[in-house]
Formats: sequence, structure tokens, C-alpha cells
Amino acid sequence: MRLVTFVPPAGGTPRVGIVRHSDRVVDLADAAGHLERVAPFDCSDMVSLVAAGAPGLAFCREMTKEAKRDFALAEVKLLAPIPRPRKNVFCVGWNYTEHFKEGEKARPHVKDMPDHPTFFSKTPTTVNGPYGDILLDPQVTQKLDWEVELAVIFGPGGRNIAEADAMKHVFGYCVANDVSAREIQRRHGQQWFKGKSIDGTCPLGPWIVTADELDPSDLRITCRLNGAVKQDSYTRHMYFKLPRLIAELSLGLTLEPGDIFLSGTPEGVGHARTPPEFMQKGDVLETEIEGIGVLRNRIV
Repeated sequence: MRLVTFVPPAGGTPRVGIVRHSDRVVDLADAAGHLERVAPFDCSDMVSLVAAGAPGLAFCREMTKEAKRDFALAEVKLLAPIPRPRKNVFCVGWNYTEHFKEGEKARPHVKDMPDHPTFFSKTPTTVNGPYGDILLDPQVTQKLDWEVELAVIFGPGGRNIAEADAMKHVFGYCVANDVSAREIQRRHGQQWFKGKSIDGTCPLGPWIVTADELDPSDLRITCRLNGAVKQDSYTRHMYFKLPRLIAELSLGLTLEPGDIFLSGTPEGVGHARTPPEFMQKGDVLETEIEGIGVLRNRIV
């Protein structure tokens, strides 16, 4: 299933929906009311659906089949599937072999591949919609960079999750871009938090593809700027695979339903190019992952 958070054509408060027939959106609250069903979650809150687990997904499947009314996908406004996460977005750095190599000039003292993943986070206010504008404020940064990433949405929570059980804790997947203010990131050395936490710099979406419908192990992952391909790789090139990442992230740290995890970016980022390239006002950033979809964000 493809699960969205959207605003209907007439406006109003955001609600959770299901994309069916590739171009129609079922409003879960509306469908439940007309079919006289009681949803096992809050139909205005994606995290509530995620936390509902199997009963929530079963209800969504029922609504996909039985709902009598829906909206054209092109007529609704899609928000990030989880517009305001309940806590920071978790991220891993240096997780594609070639991206690690291209970053050597920024950290020449590091020559060997790491034994453990490096984690950091982005604030909830970084999350942006799949088609939302990204603000470039020259007083804040003049080195705004792109990083296409596969986003994991956690379902069943847990702590000290075994690597063998890790994928049981995944609810679904989104496309994300870990847009970064490079001079702020470099200013703070290895403390990447601020350079990664500028408001609106984590476009996410366009929907959650549930884990039962997607194998994340070998997906094409690309990023384009004004139509020019900047990053083009496959998730099979992750140095630390998802089970290892989930196991290490959860070590002594409780993961909860609706938590978001960005799993690293491949080579091709702007700051590592010769000469370096950064986004400018008017640019259009496209972020795409095979089997999920495309984000389109304008730099303003």
C-alpha cells in the first residue's frame, strides 16, 4: 500500500489516505464514516496508523477495496507522510562506499572504512513535503547541498533489536533528501546536527510504501538538479545494510512507532565535486527511488 497524509481539494485539516488505482486517494475518515466502520487509529494521524500495527493495515486494505468515494491524486495537496515527527529524524553518515571515498578530501585523516556506523539527527522542523519549497537564506547558508536517501519508517518499537529480527520492525519506506548546509556542518567538525537541521531541509514522501510491498535491498536511488543527474546508485551499495543499522541504532536506544531513519547517501554530492556545486534560488531538486516515487522541491 501507499499511505499518504493530504489536504483535500476543498481544504481543511490534514488527513490520512490510501493511494489506489495509482492516481486516486481514499480518505480513510470519510470512507469509515460512509461504511459505518470504526478505525483502530486516528484517521488524521499517520503515526497513530503506524502504531496500530496489523489491525491498522487490515483496516486500510478493507477501505481500499470497499470505499465508494475517492479524490484524484492530482487534486489533493500531499504533505510529508509524517508532517511533524514526534522526535528527531535519525540519520547515518558515510554509508555508501563511493560516497565515503569522495569525502576523503574533507577528512584526509580518515583512511579506513569504519567499523561502526556514525549516527546523527535532524530536528522535526526539518521535515518538508514532497513538493514543498526549500528556503535558501543567504544569511544562513550559501552552500546548500543535496543527499538522496532511502527513509525507513519504524513500526513495532524496540530496544536492543537483534540484527536477525531488525526488518520485522520496519513499517515502510519513503524517499528523502538530507539537504545540508555544508559550511555550518564543517564549522562544527564532526557535530553535524546544526548543519543538518535547517528548517524545511528534509523533504519526505511522497508516501509510505508498506514493507510488505517493497524489497529495499537493490533499489535504484537518484538525485537530479534542474534535470541533470547528480547522484545515481543502488541501495545494494550500502556499506552497512539495514539490519545492521537498525540493530546498532537500537542498542540502548528505544525506537518507537513512526520514528524515521535516513539510511545514507551515495556518491555525487555537491561539495565533493570539482569545483564544488551548491543549490541556488530557482533550482528544482528531484529525488527519486525506484519502487517508491519522486520528490520535486524548488529552491526559493
